[in-house]
Amino acid sequence: MNRTIKHISIALAILIVVNILAGKVYQRFDLTEDGRYTLSQSALDIIDSVDSPIDIDIFLDGESFPSEFRRLQNEVKQLLEEFAAKNKNIQFKFINPLKEEATREGNIQQLTQRGLTPMQLSVQENGKSSHLVIFPWALASYNGVTVSIPLVKNKIGVSQQELVTNSVQHLEYAFADGFSKLTQSKKRKIAILKGNGQLNDKYIFDFVKKLGSYYFIAPFTLDSVSSSPQKTFDNLKTFDLIISAKPTEAFTEKEKFVLDQYNLFGGKSLWLIDAVAMEKDSLYNESGKSFATTRDLNLTDFFFKYGARINPVMVNTLYSAPITLAMGSGSNSQFQHLKWPYSPLSTSSNNHPIVNNLNLVKFDFANQIDTLKNAISKTILLESAPLSKLDGTPKEISLDLVIKDPDPKSYNKGNQTLAVLLEGKFESMYKNRIKPFELNDVKDIGVETQMILIADGDVIKNDVIGNKPQELGFDRWTGQTYGNKEFLLNAVNYLLDDTGLINIRSKEIQVAFLNQNKIAKEKTKWQIINIVLPLILLGFFGWVYTYLRKKNYRG
Repeated sequence: MNRTIKHISIALAILIVVNILAGKVYQRFDLTEDGRYTLSQSALDIIDSVDSPIDIDIFLDGESFPSEFRRLQNEVKQLLEEFAAKNKNIQFKFINPLKEEATREGNIQQLTQRGLTPMQLSVQENGKSSHLVIFPWALASYNGVTVSIPLVKNKIGVSQQELVTNSVQHLEYAFADGFSKLTQSKKRKIAILKGNGQLNDKYIFDFVKKLGSYYFIAPFTLDSVSSSPQKTFDNLKTFDLIISAKPTEAFTEKEKFVLDQYNLFGGKSLWLIDAVAMEKDSLYNESGKSFATTRDLNLTDFFFKYGARINPVMVNTLYSAPITLAMGSGSNSQFQHLKWPYSPLSTSSNNHPIVNNLNLVKFDFANQIDTLKNAISKTILLESAPLSKLDGTPKEISLDLVIKDPDPKSYNKGNQTLAVLLEGKFESMYKNRIKPFELNDVKDIGVETQMILIADGDVIKNDVIGNKPQELGFDRWTGQTYGNKEFLLNAVNYLLDDTGLINIRSKEIQVAFLNQNKIAKEKTKWQIINIVLPLILLGFFGWVYTYLRKKNYRG
């Protein structure tokens, strides 16, 4: 008896010690093959500095969600639990803004006014189809500041399952990016170059407004380089990145020298260049025709030295965005969406952080980029579809192209490069040449830096209706939203990202789904297997047991 009590006491003592240790030592284990619940170091660095509550309201809640979005809902919850496990100041709750019929319309209006656009889902259950409206957004608040976080990663032409897979892959970056905007003050400065016929402010308003939530933005003109070159250069060096959005006037040698030295001193740059002068608006005249001509910006040798060349040709491709035209006359006219070969829809096959899991990017009269052999690393970011060809200049462009049936055999030039990332130590284009003017310090070989070259200025251009800028990438005629803004934002974030946050976008996550059509088709079979079969087996074993008992008692 004493021995038994002793054993019980030892067991209780061990149990108490284990519980005390378990309360002090806490560890979570990610057993998934793709490590989806293991937070990246960049995300951890962001939340480490959070010293007061971040309150997160997730509107992805409801009882009638399709299975794919219930999966997304669970993934959001599990990811936020990982954040909360690392920092107790991360607090979240799920809200269904459409639950109460009395407040439903008011909530929809309020959320929409905050920029949280609703989404309509197609629900497949028992072989029947229905529609459901949801708000796939979260609002995160910290010290009186609130930011919106998208939970769905849209992509043109994908199924709901693919949409959810893309969204799950994007979740960690979406939340880490939102937390970064809440907790980290702006540090980097961006100069929007002016003075060489770049796009008017209203045409880049939407993108610049988006950039403003991350960085300090200011216009910068190179006009003063002719009178005060040293001062102009010193002022330009205070910026971390320059953006030149569709210049239309040639750069002087003095301006190029300042830009060259800016690059060599470590400045980052994003160039959106049209080597061909052609505007879609010029086609909307009585003849429906216009001429495309070469545009000389005096930058060919500038980019050539760095390892790239924008050729004055237009990419003509069968995989393109439509053009909307009024067909017919008078009251019988109707708007029709017709294929337009000079609006390439571009994507990328690599998983570089800038373009991984990216929606289609829309170009207009894009040019082709050649990459040249030198010491600079080159990454092709975007390219046209394989069924492409190149049209030289000068060339008459006519709206009749939307009517003619194209010959696929003539589209035999393959993928054409439309955007490229250049990285490395650039060599000055003025090395061993007479300099346009003297600077206090001149480099022939630069420090490590990066440059992105895009062969179309319209990628950054938003529509303007009634003098009001529209969302970049949104086509009001088709209702499609292209990935232009996301691509450009990723590009800038990559160029200026010291924390490596943008690299989270390279994380690959595989999400397995059940086949809803197969479930509906085989529902009865599996109900029988799961309900009737166990009863039959139970009855059989009961009969065997009874039979064996009777046999034993008879013996």
